[in-house]
Amino acid sequence: MDRSKLVAIITGVISIVLAIAYLILVQLLDYRDMKPAPISQFDQAPAIISNCWQIDKIAEV
Repeated sequence: MDRSKLVAIITGVISIVLAIAYLILVQLLDYRDMKPAPISQFDQAPAIISNCWQIDKIAEV
């Protein structure tokens, strides 16, 4: 068997093994019971007010 064919086969096998390992890892991580973060520990987010409409009116004058 040529060296290039052997390298291609070995590379393909490694690629398939890594792909299967990745899929198993993703399934295990997706299977975990995820709980939402408690809302009581977060402060109220500040409101952001924009005055962009005033800039448009000044440009028209």
